[in-house]
Amino acid sequence: MAKIIATHSFRGGTGKSNITANLAAQVALSPHRVGIIDTDIQSPGIHVIFGFNQENVKYALNDFLWGNCQIEQAAYDVTAALGPEATQGEQRPWLYLIPSSVRTGEIARVLREGYDVGLLNDGIQSLVRELALDYLFIDTHPGVNEETLLSIAICDRFMLVMRPDNQDFQGTAVTVELARRLEVQDIQLIVNKVPQGMEREILKIQIETTYQAPVVGVLPLSAEMAGLASRELFTIRYPDHPISRELKAIARRIMT
Repeated sequence: MAKIIATHSFRGGTGKSNITANLAAQVALSPHRVGIIDTDIQSPGIHVIFGFNQENVKYALNDFLWGNCQIEQAAYDVTAALGPEATQGEQRPWLYLIPSSVRTGEIARVLREGYDVGLLNDGIQSLVRELALDYLFIDTHPGVNEETLLSIAICDRFMLVMRPDNQDFQGTAVTVELARRLEVQDIQLIVNKVPQGMEREILKIQIETTYQAPVVGVLPLSAEMAGLASRELFTIRYPDHPISRELKAIARRIMT
């Protein structure tokens, strides 16, 4: 039975997509069959981290939602982003990406017409089945909308990414309350972009006390992460970096 992990943030700019991509990569390297679906249809971008060229895309998630293809036709093998050694041997990982379209007309159509959120649920279940996935990561649109509610409702683990910022504190409180009303059993928090000099353990205790949910990772603000500029997977480029060690620990937690 595949595990579905939804990663979310109340506001943009938290580093949610980078965290999602790197967690999925580390779980895949275990090895497992892993999928990532970009449901941030209004502002897609996780494909960039995998060096994925959307010019070569025949089908995207949008095409499935509008009845132009089966969802598995919009899944692309991005295992090569894990490094050349990942594609060798019998026990190899598999990593699939289901991107959303970056074409202006497609995004405008979503904003103008919306889409059938129920169909997205059907597609996620079909994707897990057709690709025989062990794990599926859902990279959500920031804030609260119908797609967010669906992701919360169907996931096995709901991971909220926040910064140590007062606006994030308030927005995260809204999202945690919403998840609890939807009876989500497994809510976990990741604190990202923590400035140097801020006491991490005190921050962790403060957040866990405030939201009554575990903080599974506290990631420092990093010049290396900023310099990489989402061009590739951070944990592959910098495997021994403190951020990579923290993300690998979160990935191991996901698999237990």
